Amino acid sequence: MKKKVGIVMGSDSDLPIIRKATDMLKSFDIPYEVHVYSAHRTPVEASLFAKNAEENGIGVIIAAAGMAAHLAGAMAANTVLPIIGIPCKSTNLDGLDALLSTVQMPTGIPVATVAIDGGANAALLAAQILALSDAELMQKLKDKRAADAKKVLEKDSQVQEMLNN
Repeated sequence: MKKKVGIVMGSDSDLPIIRKATDMLKSFDIPYEVHVYSAHRTPVEASLFAKNAEENGIGVIIAAAGMAAHLAGAMAANTVLPIIGIPCKSTNLDGLDALLSTVQMPTGIPVATVAIDGGANAALLAAQILALSDAELMQKLKDKRAADAKKVLEKDSQVQEMLNN
């Protein structure tokens, strides 16, 4: 059975960032499920999600939250599955508070952390983790990387033609 990516967001205000992740996962045909769970407002549900994730076919969890951003840490405290934290921008500190809350985890409770609002990279990292045991997915990732490089080289050629004498 193909492993799913579990995605949790602390609030539906994080949905635009999560859409970047789900769009990327769809492009690789990776199954996923999405939930809104708060580390502070629904701690029981968040804990149960993490504790039951492995038996529910989830291989990696992506957790997006802003401000105090304890969601990824709460997930990591309740499972040994890989957790990828997405710190989300807030109006007060531009996401720096969420970044620091997500990345500063105690020894023994690791959380991989992507850039502020980095939904697409969170999905790519989840795909890379799942690809360790899925050769077809690994090839899709290699193909994407090659296609991305080709696009950059095409832009380079266009800029050279436009600006170099």
